[in-house]
Amino acid sequence: MKYRLMFLLIISFAVLSCNGQTSKNIKTIEPAAFAEKIAATPNAQILDVRTPEEFISGHIDNATNVNWNGTDFVTKAATYDKTKPIFVYCKSGGRSKQAAAKLEELGFTTIYELQGGMLKWDAAGLSKPSDKIVGMCSQEYSELLNTDKKILINFYAEWCAPCKKMAPYILQMQKELADKVTIVRLNADENKTLVSEMKISELPTLLLYENKEVKWKHSGFISEEDLKKQLQ
Repeated sequence: MKYRLMFLLIISFAVLSCNGQTSKNIKTIEPAAFAEKIAATPNAQILDVRTPEEFISGHIDNATNVNWNGTDFVTKAATYDKTKPIFVYCKSGGRSKQAAAKLEELGFTTIYELQGGMLKWDAAGLSKPSDKIVGMCSQEYSELLNTDKKILINFYAEWCAPCKKMAPYILQMQKELADKVTIVRLNADENKTLVSEMKISELPTLLLYENKEVKWKHSGFISEEDLKKQLQ
């Protein structure tokens, strides 16, 4: 009975593992490898699946904008050559993952998805440097830290699902813990210069400062309970 149970568990695990495998047609790769693949591909087909507004604010060279959230994504994507590699990316990886799956459904056989999207691309230093400061500059950021209280900086975005889940209790903590910690929320899309300079590659990102030094850093979702523990 014992061995039979073990056998069933092994089989179940194998089935789940197979179901969770990524398609052989889709390769999710790091920024450096993504850039190398593009450079090695003549007339590379590069799809930026963000919104037109995001695309205009900065994109990978020679990319074209095919908005995943648009009503004509399938129609536009179908005009590309399915026999050649296609490169797809978004801001952080959520939309590009869905777009890559749809491209496979449409018949594309070699799909490269940028892991972590433009956030990781920028953090890897692959974007062209710009003299234009977007949002808060590093000096203004440093001035935020000139206080005796703890400071929690929360980089977020309106489109970020984990950010949306966390927003209600972070906003509540701003009020409840005001005498102990200063909580500052910074929209990553409105503060691109800081995000790039600080190499923030995932949202949300939380940074807890004490005496101008980072005492704790966290990227991704964190529960209200676990966050409060860090702020005590």
